Amino acid sequence: MSTTNLETTPTYRAERVTTEETRPARKTTELIAYVAAVLAVVVTAFVVGADDNGIDAFGAAQALQYVTFLTIGYMVARGLAKSGSRNRYDDNA
Repeated sequence: MSTTNLETTPTYRAERVTTEETRPARKTTELIAYVAAVLAVVVTAFVVGADDNGIDAFGAAQALQYVTFLTIGYMVARGLAKSGSRNRYDDNA
């Protein structure tokens, strides 16, 4: 008489992979370039003063506008980097 023992049948379970292809934002050269550019804009706005007529050639409002443009560019660059990578999280496991 032949019997099968179901308790000794090996079970296989897939391991959950939690890595991504892209690096965290703090480890990218994009962040370093962004911070350097923002610092350059801030320092330039601080150093460039009023001319002989009392008109500030590069004021705080213009500096904030450039920092905003840099921030938008950085966010778009990170979005494109993340959109091109696969997220290999398995939420069903």
